[in-house]
Amino acid sequence: MNLISNPLLVTALMLAVSNLFMTFAWYGHLKNLATSPWYIAALVSWGIALFEYLLQVPANRIGYTAMNLGQLKILQEIITLSVFVPFAVLYMNQPLKWDYLYAGLCLMGAVYFIFRA
Repeated sequence: MNLISNPLLVTALMLAVSNLFMTFAWYGHLKNLATSPWYIAALVSWGIALFEYLLQVPANRIGYTAMNLGQLKILQEIITLSVFVPFAVLYMNQPLKWDYLYAGLCLMGAVYFIFRA
């Protein structure tokens, strides 16, 4: 099977890139625009979020051909945590906490329950 024709892989990759944009749109302004008025941060965030939606909408449409809605949502949450933790630690200089691991373990339980036959 061609990897590009695999809807699960294509969806996961597109959602990962989409999530990078989303994370910067939601939280990047806390570092980069901290001294700017909130409405400037909102406008910049909306501009970044446009790129998130340009990837997220087609990714969800592709993913929905191979997964049900619950599976698609849990996949998104796993990707969100996988993108957020490095962003928080490396970009926002937040401490790495055990709570991230515990949250990941909870998501693994969610994956089990939502993807089991």
